[in-house]
Amino acid sequence: MGEDFNYAEEFKTLDLDALKRDLFEVMTTSQDWWPADYGHYGPLFIRMTLACRRHVPHRRWPGRWRQRRSALRPLNSWPDNASLDKARRLLWPIKQKYGRKISWADLFVFAGNCCLWNRWGSRRSASASGDRTSGSPTRSSGALRTRGSEMSATAATGSSPDPFGAVQMGLIYVNPEGPNGNPDPLAAARDIRETFRRMAMNDEETVALIVGGHTFGKAHGAVGAEYVGPEPEGCPLEEQGLGWRNTFGSGKGADTITSGLEGAWTNEPTKWDNGFLDNLFKYDWELTTSPAGAKQWTPTNPEAQGTVPDAHDPSKRHAPMMLTTDLGAEAGSDLRADREALPRESGPARGSVRQGVVQAAAPRHGTRLALPRPVGSGAAAVAGPRPRGRS
Repeated sequence: MGEDFNYAEEFKTLDLDALKRDLFEVMTTSQDWWPADYGHYGPLFIRMTLACRRHVPHRRWPGRWRQRRSALRPLNSWPDNASLDKARRLLWPIKQKYGRKISWADLFVFAGNCCLWNRWGSRRSASASGDRTSGSPTRSSGALRTRGSEMSATAATGSSPDPFGAVQMGLIYVNPEGPNGNPDPLAAARDIRETFRRMAMNDEETVALIVGGHTFGKAHGAVGAEYVGPEPEGCPLEEQGLGWRNTFGSGKGADTITSGLEGAWTNEPTKWDNGFLDNLFKYDWELTTSPAGAKQWTPTNPEAQGTVPDAHDPSKRHAPMMLTTDLGAEAGSDLRADREALPRESGPARGSVRQGVVQAAAPRHGTRLALPRPVGSGAAAVAGPRPRGRS
């Protein structure tokens, strides 16, 4: 673009209203090559937007959204960024139209904002305007590419040195199935707290991220990973920058494979509401596996069955699901108390605990760290909240 290029001045010439209209059109127009869940690309774009922030070590760039690192190698091929290649490809016509008036980094974040403004009417947004897209990520992520351990660092050694991630290599946050795939919500809570601490986030901010992120959309695990091809950087030239080609069924829509986990958290996955918290506290949760074999949690309550719409077939209904890390966020924070300040759409939470079942709405234990462990394979119990302010 030349040394005389001034992005801040170029950005001033951008018609944001026109850009917003174009993004609304993109996110509500489902494409046959990658059908939108629930007819809306909003959840996919929001996940892409979150990826812009989560790659930034807080000691270097606290609070900055100016990263497009998830689009650059090797981060574009990390497991946690699976299928975001599709989100970026959906935005390519927009970038072609507006050119250098808006950087890829700002386009990613603005697209996430527009998703909230468009269908859900939320005024919550991430600030991004006039920031130059950052350059190569290899200096900050090279160590992650060379370290071969697949074990949770906290589980293996108690901690890993800053600024490296706190848990399983190759993941940006934590393993959603639990540390090293062990579905223990309490162990997951410890990994969650340490990982997000290194992103300069406290318990309240961490819970807000988890609850807010899992209010929208669904996880994808139609079948095992043996049907999934290599990541973008491992693909041949003819894939044109896309990766994770799926050879199961149609390879898209209801046959999509991303995390291996399957299902939605809320009864209305395209609505900004308290549905995540309602379901988390309202139901008894027991360990199960997704069609892909990933460990996740399903409600034992009969009334939970058929409460969640299918993402592509309006004639089908499902039960909600939760991840081990969802239950871990509740176990390791004051989430239960915080919820009292929110509007309640459903009745009071139940108060029973059964052996072998995680009951996220277990009776209050005040500020005690009561952590009973029932016997049985995969069993865990969730008890009182961690006192606010403790680390």
